[in-house]
Amino acid sequence: MTELLRVEGLTAGYEDGTVVIEGISLSLGEGSTLALLGRNGVGKTTLLASIMGLTKIPDGRVTLQGRDITRRETHTRAFDGIGYVPQEREIFPSLTVEENLAVARARKGAWTLEAVYELFPRLAERRRNYGNQLSGGEQQMLAVGRALISNPVLLLLDEPFEGLAPVIVDQLAAAFDRIRNETGIATILVEHHAEIALSLAEQAIVLDRGQIVWAGDSATLLHDRAMLASLIGIDDAVAHEA
Repeated sequence: MTELLRVEGLTAGYEDGTVVIEGISLSLGEGSTLALLGRNGVGKTTLLASIMGLTKIPDGRVTLQGRDITRRETHTRAFDGIGYVPQEREIFPSLTVEENLAVARARKGAWTLEAVYELFPRLAERRRNYGNQLSGGEQQMLAVGRALISNPVLLLLDEPFEGLAPVIVDQLAAAFDRIRNETGIATILVEHHAEIALSLAEQAIVLDRGQIVWAGDSATLLHDRAMLASLIGIDDAVAHEA
């Protein structure tokens, strides 16, 4: 499998001098999915934000398709091929669904308005509605659709199922599974519900205190509940089952 993303010895934090992750190294192949797990506050969101160029990086390197993007400006990374769905969604409330999607076009490719609407028919139904008129589930679909329409090679998903009804979680999970199986887009998925994240990924990494404490096949963790519970906590390990 051709390597898409490489993170080498990455130490990152924020402008106030806070260091959140330290010495992180990982690689991701084209079209593959990585589940990024860990308790709250261990650096998962910071790692995604660092790949997107939203943090201060005193040490380490990030390369995408062999190109060093460590110092690239955030706004250029969509053109480099990174799609980002932040936990806060950050859709434009005063723009319609269609306008939110239209302003996110960055690269030519298979992901057009029609392709996004085919993946999420509910967005097609609500295409004339404003962002602030959508339900939480519809907003999340829009946030994902907005990332896809930039035609990324790498999709970063930060807690995409947070606060959503089970039926919406199932719909989004099916969409992510389809993206994984039918496109060449690689994905890094941060998710509180460990079991669903592991079921959608081939590989997994667990962070603790800003460092990698476990890395391997997702199936290993998925089928070893004791190990999973010891790494991320009992509540997180069984959250989706509940």
